[in-house]
Amino acid sequence: MAKNKMEDLSDEDLALKEQLYLYVERTYYEQTMADESNVKEYLADILSVLAMSAPGDEEELESLRYRLLGSKGDISSWGHENLAGQIAKEYAKRQTADTPIDDLLELVQQIVAFHMKHNAEAEAVDLLMEVEYLDMLIEHVDQTNFKRTCQYLTSSARYLPGPDYMLVLDLAFSIYLKFEEYTDALQPALFLDKRQYVRQVFTSCNDMLQKKQCCYILARHGVTFELDEELAPIEEDREILQDILNNSKLSEGYLTLARDIEVMEPKSPEDIYKEHLLDGHTCAGVNVDSARHNLAATFVNAFVNAGFGQDKLMTDTSDSSSSNSSGNWVFKNKEHGKTSAAASLGMVLLWDVDSGLAQLDKYFHSKDNHVIAGALLGVGIANCSIKNDCDPAMALLGDYTDNEDTSIRIGAIMGLGIAYAGSQNEQIRCKLAPILNDAKASLDVIAFAAISLGLVYVGSCNEEIAQAIIFALMDRSESEMGEPLTRLLPLGLGLLYLGKQESVEATAEVSKTLDEKIRKYCEITLLSCAYAGTGNVLKVQNLLGHCSHHLDKDEMHQGPAVLGIAMISMAEELGLDMAIRSLEHLLQYGELNVRRAVPLALGLLCISNPKKIKANVIESLSKLSHDTDSEVAMAAVIAFGLIGAGTNNARIAGMLRNLSSFYHKHTDLLFCVRIAQSLVHLGKGLLTLNPYHCDRFLLSPTSLAGLITMMHSCLDMKAMMLGKYHYILYFLVLAMQPRMLLTLDENLKPVSVPVRVGQAVDVVGQAGRPKIITGLQTHSTPVLLAAGDRAELATEKYIPVSSILEGFVILKDNPDYTEE
Repeated sequence: MAKNKMEDLSDEDLALKEQLYLYVERTYYEQTMADESNVKEYLADILSVLAMSAPGDEEELESLRYRLLGSKGDISSWGHENLAGQIAKEYAKRQTADTPIDDLLELVQQIVAFHMKHNAEAEAVDLLMEVEYLDMLIEHVDQTNFKRTCQYLTSSARYLPGPDYMLVLDLAFSIYLKFEEYTDALQPALFLDKRQYVRQVFTSCNDMLQKKQCCYILARHGVTFELDEELAPIEEDREILQDILNNSKLSEGYLTLARDIEVMEPKSPEDIYKEHLLDGHTCAGVNVDSARHNLAATFVNAFVNAGFGQDKLMTDTSDSSSSNSSGNWVFKNKEHGKTSAAASLGMVLLWDVDSGLAQLDKYFHSKDNHVIAGALLGVGIANCSIKNDCDPAMALLGDYTDNEDTSIRIGAIMGLGIAYAGSQNEQIRCKLAPILNDAKASLDVIAFAAISLGLVYVGSCNEEIAQAIIFALMDRSESEMGEPLTRLLPLGLGLLYLGKQESVEATAEVSKTLDEKIRKYCEITLLSCAYAGTGNVLKVQNLLGHCSHHLDKDEMHQGPAVLGIAMISMAEELGLDMAIRSLEHLLQYGELNVRRAVPLALGLLCISNPKKIKANVIESLSKLSHDTDSEVAMAAVIAFGLIGAGTNNARIAGMLRNLSSFYHKHTDLLFCVRIAQSLVHLGKGLLTLNPYHCDRFLLSPTSLAGLITMMHSCLDMKAMMLGKYHYILYFLVLAMQPRMLLTLDENLKPVSVPVRVGQAVDVVGQAGRPKIITGLQTHSTPVLLAAGDRAELATEKYIPVSSILEGFVILKDNPDYTEE
């Protein structure tokens, strides 16, 4: 009967009845409180639990209120999930009212301790972030949970604003140091770009193997780091570590991989073009512009045989009288084409400094200035990423920066920029900075000096160089402001602030005083460089706003804005997918300047990663590669090359082959197709251009700087790449890295072990021990790793010194292992 009566009540009456129960409970509690009864604390506990399920005003936070008035017993004996949300709201209220929070923190301490003991590290971190007391975490981590905790901290850092992500990574760094995981501690240190943290890793670490592994990570990141007695007290150890830091074994490791995969045989441009596979007419128009065809072959040969030390055009000694022998090939190119041809020898001998210098030496004695310029650039390319105690690049190139001949000066300046990228070398600043404000220097010399200084001092926020570049921009005449080369000056300025966020603001304000023709271009370039790799949504919105305007053709700042969207959004997967969608919209509604840049932005977002590109994007690029505007078509073709860079992707290679047939009478477009083909087969498929490493956590500033420089020059292909500055393509060498896993024993000798390689799975915050890879295959090292792949050891005989199996990884013997 009572049940029927309850059912007869309307929703409003039911709500009133429940409220009445609550009021009776609360009134009774207040009376009990007044009587100072012994049961008041227990009653508060009961009311706290009841309040979790009772309907009521969310803002009253009843459950938390009664919990704080209750017995404050063991939190694990009853539910606390509801409390965590209420604590965050109460904390915000009290912060606004400026009232004490000690009782709240006591409760937080209990909940966090419970979470950490029960594998709920993510919930503990979230709660501490809400109450801004992350430091409390360090006393609750132990040997069983610190790895899961740090993984959650580092992965959440990408989604946090400004100073918050720094605090989170600082904490991860401290926890890793506490548990002596030095290779893992190095990663947040490099992400924050704090040299004192890197020093702290070395001073805290007494394990020589871990120090060696740290040096391999630093070398891959492109950091110039000098070890002193404090960091490595024993001289013999210091020399070994410095040798690793100098990347002196990179060429050796790369060739070990090449021999293992059996791809040492040099490839000719014809092997890449595969014209025999085309039905109907082949590229009959090849000889229409023989010099352009030979120039394309020069780049194809350089990129495909990069780092192998032998090829069929420049180093082929099989028959010195053959028409294609080294000296003859250089002179099959015209004027500035000889520069790229001579420099291509440096690319073939990439990372092999001794052989590179020996073979380039003959070109220094040439009577042709273009050949000397190419030799100088070749020296810079061969020395890229490699440090050497003798400093051969400086010794050879330094004297040529003041040469009377413009092409020789550019070769030397560009060579220094590539060889010393990221080194912040003071000698180079003294040599190149005066060129910026030299009234007699030509515009192209000044532009390349700005880029080289930007590369050498990438991300350093160096004020002296920034001022010199701004003065150089102010000194430009009205006619020079419209020149494509002038746009390299703001890029050089932007590289100084790469990834440095707010640090760019003062320089950005000064740039507003520049000539109106370059002002907007400079502002956007600075913004996109400063926030590159940060995933800052507000800056992406700002840049999208610039792209949506319908402006005159003369307005050039929309191109860098489109590239900026890609540069900022490439930080994490979610932002990357959203950026790809936004770029597709820009293709439909944007002006011509925007459409010309969109394919390049797509290329940057999915660089060396065809898996990331969905079918509709490939279709969009395929349509754009047949666009009526030749600049859009060329950008789409280059984008294909960037997306497939170093992957030998059959689908993209097939599309480019068909394009070579379609454009066989268009020399400019055919040249772009050849460049794209060479990129797809970069290093015969052993190299990548992806600037991310360490499981896509760290972004190498020098790699990104090289890519951005090449992208910006592609915004005006006819003036730059298809004009006489085609050698700007060689800036891509800064991003080239072997996409390998090479395992080494304790004496740094290659050792072959079985590894499982598969698609990486994001398991951060998941319960238990889920599999970190899927679709795995077992191989013996050395192995190739595609973008998005992850490897794990398939044997218990060894223990890897690094938690991430990528690049050079040192293995130590497992003392607990017994042969079966």
